[in-house]
Amino acid sequence: MSDRPPLTRRLIAVRVIVVLTAVLGLNYIVWRWLFSVHWSAWWIAVPLVIAETYSLIDSLLFGLTMWRLRVRGEPPAAPEGLTVDVFITTYNEPIDLVMRTALAAREIRYPHRTWILDDGNRPEMRAAAEAEGIGVITRSADWVGMPRHAKAGNLNNALLSTDGEFILILDADQIPVPEILDRTLGYFTDERMALVQTPQYFTNVPESDPLGSQAPLFYGPIQQGKDGWNAAFFCGSNAIIRREALMQLGIARYAKEVEVGVRKALRTARTVLEEARENLEPGQDRIAEALDAIEHDVKRAQRELARGVALFDVTYRFQRRVDSVHRELVEADLDAVAADLAIIAELEALAEDPIDTLAGISTEALDRIAHRQWSPLGAVDAVRALIDAVDVGRAGEAQPIMPLATISVTEDMATCMRMHTLGWRSAYHDEVLAHGLAPEDLQTMLTQRLRWAQGTVQVMFRENPLTQRGLTITQRLMYFATMWSYLSGFAALVYLAAPITYLTIGVLPVQAFSVDFFVRLIPFLIVNQLLFFVVADGRPTWRGQQYSLALFPTWIKSFTSAFGNVFLGRDLDFAVTPKVKREDTGPRWDLIKPQLWAIGLLVAAIVIGLVRIAVGQANLFGSLFNMLWVAFDLLIFSVIIRAARYRGFEGDPAPEPAVAMRGAS
Repeated sequence: MSDRPPLTRRLIAVRVIVVLTAVLGLNYIVWRWLFSVHWSAWWIAVPLVIAETYSLIDSLLFGLTMWRLRVRGEPPAAPEGLTVDVFITTYNEPIDLVMRTALAAREIRYPHRTWILDDGNRPEMRAAAEAEGIGVITRSADWVGMPRHAKAGNLNNALLSTDGEFILILDADQIPVPEILDRTLGYFTDERMALVQTPQYFTNVPESDPLGSQAPLFYGPIQQGKDGWNAAFFCGSNAIIRREALMQLGIARYAKEVEVGVRKALRTARTVLEEARENLEPGQDRIAEALDAIEHDVKRAQRELARGVALFDVTYRFQRRVDSVHRELVEADLDAVAADLAIIAELEALAEDPIDTLAGISTEALDRIAHRQWSPLGAVDAVRALIDAVDVGRAGEAQPIMPLATISVTEDMATCMRMHTLGWRSAYHDEVLAHGLAPEDLQTMLTQRLRWAQGTVQVMFRENPLTQRGLTITQRLMYFATMWSYLSGFAALVYLAAPITYLTIGVLPVQAFSVDFFVRLIPFLIVNQLLFFVVADGRPTWRGQQYSLALFPTWIKSFTSAFGNVFLGRDLDFAVTPKVKREDTGPRWDLIKPQLWAIGLLVAAIVIGLVRIAVGQANLFGSLFNMLWVAFDLLIFSVIIRAARYRGFEGDPAPEPAVAMRGAS
């Protein structure tokens, strides 16, 4: 079966507009760099053209996503006889909310088992579930004192406690319709299909959607576009996953992480031995021979790894050889033992958390180990400790196999990307099959968006898709496009600063507001918006465009905090998104101080611009153009004012009984 979506008239139109967008955008940005940058005002001119370049790349990635927009339509019939576990993840959500979802899950028509994964281990939750014949899974004793990994850890624990061929994952507030498995299991007749993702739709959102909760562009054209490139990804809920794919992923990742640790240990071991040899005194021929023997074994172990010899065999033989040499050296080098005990103890402590610690240990730390002035026996002990630290039992984790990724505060994207590297497939089924609850206040919404962004940026830093083996070029770009979009906060700062700078002090970031400038810029902007209009196919996209700019402080914080976490070892302020409405305390202006400052500066810029026009200090055409720019920014920011004033949903949040197909044309 071909993976290429059929060429409908809509898809042909999309491709024509994508080509026009690319041609006009490249024509504009090349001209800007070569002929239009106002270098005498480089401090604003260069950031502006960089921001414009960022936006063009964003547009090109969006166009590539839309190039193979795939509308799957009616799904294949679900095969009979499959075994399915339905997982409902919860931590501290109200029991009645969780039970409402669980009872709906129990009524799913396709035969299955329903489980509540209660990470809060609440007796009252267990009692309520068991009274309705619903299973409850909590963390085993193995997790005591171990890293918990939030939702990913909860799911990983449940995976090893169940055996269904397929898993339907639901958040605690996502109420499934009875047909959800009948409408999705048919895709798995493709034996390489690992994941089917369905939309997340919320019933407690007014038509105006002041918090931008529904995301119709993402749960629609964007996921459909990624689906066309076999890159539709897991969104954490409302997805069905093949257990075989997850378990293969867990085993493959475990083996890879062990191998990374062994390779690092062997590289450091060679340097340790070289340092020890330099510290030998004349006449220590026996010790020199022993060190040479170990170095020979290090090189042999590295060659065996390169040939694909089993890790266990390589490390076992090497450890046996080092133990033998160690016994020979004990008699010859007793005097220097005491000086090495402290640092050896630190190395042996790695065995408490072998894979995560050794595989992730900094280059600087390994350099300090490698270049210390080692005594010969101390060097051998250090080598032995380094290799022993890579323990195939993974003693630093509650369980050795972790199928769902634990490298970020969101488990979904990284897990799906890893499955794609192993050659598995995914599908996006554009039909609302579960009804959830969206945040009902600004603080909860900001908490949720920050966590999503932080998780995405963490994945970009730790496992950049552009460098992942096993992904096609377009799959790499599809994942990177999502990560790239979260850098928009920095571009937003420049887009705010440029018109303010011109209107207040008259500094122009371009050479001139000439005909050449507008004849290149305006067509590109029009065609770019036309692309959004065509791919949306009637879905509202304006709210999403507003929030891409209005939440610029959140996007910047997600980048800086994720950078600090990944590279500087700082903790993230992780928080579970509340599923209940907070107490009404009035508008939370304190949550949007940066946006309020931006609004104030934009308004002030217009006032100052008008004054400068009145006294003849400003170019009328240039000032009017920048005032229109400022007015557009203010229109964008108006959504955050509405969000701060939003008091929550007033209607009935009960899910609609009908199951409507979205985007089926």
